[in-house]
Amino acid sequence: MLKSNIKTPGVYINEVNDFSNDVIPVATAVPAFIGYTPQAVYEGKSYTNVAQRVTSFAEFKAIYCFPDPPAPAQPAKQYQPQYYLVPQKAQPAAGDYLLLDGTYYVLLPDPDTVYYLYNSIRLFFENGGAETYIVSVGSYGPSSGKAANFGEQVINANVQLNDLLHGLQLLSNESAPTLYICPDATLLSVADNGSLMQAMLKQSSGMMTSVSVFDIIGGKNPDPIQYMNDITAFRNNTGVEGLSYGAAYYPFIGTTIMQSSEIDYTNLFGSDVKQLAGILNPPANPNMAVAEIISNMETAPNALSVAQYNQTLLNASKTYGQIISHVLADANLLPPSGAMAGVMTTMDNQNSVWTSPANVSIVGGVSLPIKLSDGQQGNLNVDVVSGKSVNVIRFFNGIGILVWGARTLDGNSMDWRYISVRRTMNFLEQSCKQAAQAYVFAPNVKNTWETVKSMISSFLTNIWKQGGLQGASAADAFSVDCGLGTTMTSDDILNGFMNVTVKVAVVRPAEFIEFTFQQQMAVSS
Repeated sequence: MLKSNIKTPGVYINEVNDFSNDVIPVATAVPAFIGYTPQAVYEGKSYTNVAQRVTSFAEFKAIYCFPDPPAPAQPAKQYQPQYYLVPQKAQPAAGDYLLLDGTYYVLLPDPDTVYYLYNSIRLFFENGGAETYIVSVGSYGPSSGKAANFGEQVINANVQLNDLLHGLQLLSNESAPTLYICPDATLLSVADNGSLMQAMLKQSSGMMTSVSVFDIIGGKNPDPIQYMNDITAFRNNTGVEGLSYGAAYYPFIGTTIMQSSEIDYTNLFGSDVKQLAGILNPPANPNMAVAEIISNMETAPNALSVAQYNQTLLNASKTYGQIISHVLADANLLPPSGAMAGVMTTMDNQNSVWTSPANVSIVGGVSLPIKLSDGQQGNLNVDVVSGKSVNVIRFFNGIGILVWGARTLDGNSMDWRYISVRRTMNFLEQSCKQAAQAYVFAPNVKNTWETVKSMISSFLTNIWKQGGLQGASAADAFSVDCGLGTTMTSDDILNGFMNVTVKVAVVRPAEFIEFTFQQQMAVSS
């Protein structure tokens, strides 16, 4: 209270704040997913091209999924990929194939019906995900009506680079997301995917709030011999800017996200049961039960539900069950980025942001399309030319599938080699930045400097006590400087600058643990 404001006789109380403001830790695991959803409407309002925060899968489903019809009708299908069985003259040298009645078939999707965001969100929540942002850039587009070319990359013509770039740009107005994830990016061409990744890294490094998590084209069906070609293409297309703000994971993961009830004959041949009949009821090996079921499906499609017709086909034909199993397995091969967002959320909540999101399993992960060895991983983990490390998801006998890598794309940097270091620094920087907002326009004098130093020092002391900083004492773990002659000149003060210098000793992971064994002579006691 200013004395000049006191004009009436009496007793006045003037309270003095004894404690400085606190630094409130910012959230560390808030992913933002960009991609295509079944729909984006809630209560008549469109959520297309809107950065919307959701906190549960139920909330995601309410906004971005088709509403379920009233019981007893089956739940609405949210994802309807189409597959074709294409006959081959001989046994394929690689890839997924089936041998049916002496004929080899390869299972190929209609590329324009393949999307990854919906199932990636499910994988995220299954792995411990909580709060997230969704940017739906559109709904699913029309099918092409034909199978992808065998052995070629699946490119969805409905997935457009400009759509995803626009969704990314919307996130430039949001400071809360700490992870950028775009599972549908692998459905772009290699060149367009590279443009998107470079834009994500540029925005991440510019905002200094997030890390971009990448999937690698070719990670779904890697060639066991030539898989490094996909890694090389990835490294050649990520550019050189903002590499410490990016992390890549390889390969895709076979999951149990989609259940058998979500795949049926409507996922085959564009729902053309006549083409299916030619495989299930061939002239050389007729199946009269199948013939009758398919005849009923054509003449009385509404006599039974899709689920009931599907079950009768499963009962009548082992071949049909074999086909559905292969379709389900392929649809369940997902990019790992959604799972990694959930893993990072769980690690942050159970441990801390400075704990590496590695040496942990993935909930729902049951298989890998390629099982890499120690020697094979070495070339992915360390690249002496580009330094662009790729984190491998591996299978270990007796243990299962583990995330076995903890590096950023800036693998040759001593400062920013590890994901945990990058994310910890983002956490410390943004927490201190938010707290310092209270002192914008405050007098640029010693009292303010000391208050800011005290506030940040108290925050970093707590982080050190929790194990987030190295050092036998707090003084060894960090230092905070702010003042005339140390971080500022007289010109700085005249120009309105208050400079604070913070140095921290961040915890780093023990990536390589080496034991030294040496023999010694026996000694008498």
